[in-house]
Amino acid sequence: MKPFSERGPITLGVAGTAVLAAVVTATFHHDSLPIVGGGTTYTAEFGESAGITPDNEVRVAGIRVGEVTDVDLAEDRVLVSFRVSDAWIGDRTSAEIKLKTLLGQKYLALRPAGDDVLNPDTPIPLRRTTTPYDVTEAFETLADTAGEIDTDRLAESFRTLSATLDGSADHVRGALDGLSALSRTIASRDDELADLLEGARAVSGTLADSAEDFDRLINDGNLLLTELNHRREAVRELLTGTRRLAEQISGVVADNRDQLTPALEQLGVVTDVLQRHTDDLDRTLELAGPYFRVVNNTVGSGRWIDHYLCGLVEDNRAPCRAPWIGGQR
Repeated sequence: MKPFSERGPITLGVAGTAVLAAVVTATFHHDSLPIVGGGTTYTAEFGESAGITPDNEVRVAGIRVGEVTDVDLAEDRVLVSFRVSDAWIGDRTSAEIKLKTLLGQKYLALRPAGDDVLNPDTPIPLRRTTTPYDVTEAFETLADTAGEIDTDRLAESFRTLSATLDGSADHVRGALDGLSALSRTIASRDDELADLLEGARAVSGTLADSAEDFDRLINDGNLLLTELNHRREAVRELLTGTRRLAEQISGVVADNRDQLTPALEQLGVVTDVLQRHTDDLDRTLELAGPYFRVVNNTVGSGRWIDHYLCGLVEDNRAPCRAPWIGGQR
C-alpha cells in the first residue's frame, strides 16, 4: 500500500471532502438513518392539516418520542406521517394536533391504547383523530366575513329599526316600566326569598341526613318483597299439590265405586244395629263393672284367693241383691 505522501493531493482532497460531507449529513439527519436513527413510521388521518408541518414534534404524555415526517392530501382528508422511537403505540391509539406556542407552532399528541401493537401499514382512522381550534384562522375568517358585509345596507337597516322604535316609543317605555316594576317587586321580596331558600336548604339537609334511613327502608322493603315472593311460590306449590291430590282421590273413588258402595251400605247397617242396642250395651257395662271389681279383689291378694259368699244368711242377703237400674234388678 502506498503511503499518503506518495498519493496525489487532489485525490486525497476529493476523498476527504466526500467523507466530511457524509459525516456532516449523517450528523444532521441521524434520525433518518436505517440503523442509527431507528424508530417506526406511522400515519394518521385528519380532517384538516391544522397547520402541522414536517419536523413538528410527536409527544406521548408530554414527552417527545418522535417527529412528523410528511403531510399529504388524500382525497377528502390529510395523511400525517410521523416517526416514533422508544414508545409503545397500540392498535386503538388516538392522535390530536395541539398548539405548542402562541405563535401557532403545533405538535402531534398521541394517546396510546389497545391490546396489540399498531401495524405501521394501518393508519389511525379519522374517527380517532382531533384537530385544534386555530385562533389565527378564526380571525382571518372573521376578517374575510366582515369584509363581505354591505355597510350601506347595514346602515339602512339600523335607520329603519330606529324609526320603527321611535314610532312605538310608548310601547317600549311601557315594557321597560313593567320590567322595572318587576325588579322592584323581586327586590322587595328579598327577605321572603331568603327565607324560602333557607327552608329549601333545611329540607335538603334533612333529606341528606335521612339518606341512610331511606336506603335501609328500601333494602328492608326489598327483603320483604323477596320473602313474599318466596311465600307466594310455596302457596302456589301447596295449591298445586292439593289439586293433584284431589284429582288422584277422585280417580281412586271412581275406580273403586263398585266396591265402596256395598261396603258403605253394610257400614250403615252395622251402625243402625249398634244404635238400636245402645241401651243393652250400657246395661252390660254397668253390670260388668262390679263383677270385674270383685274378681280383682279376689285374685289380687297375693298367693291366695279371697272369696265371699253372699246370701247364706237371711239377714245378710240385702247387700247381694243387684241395684235398681232403669226400674229393674
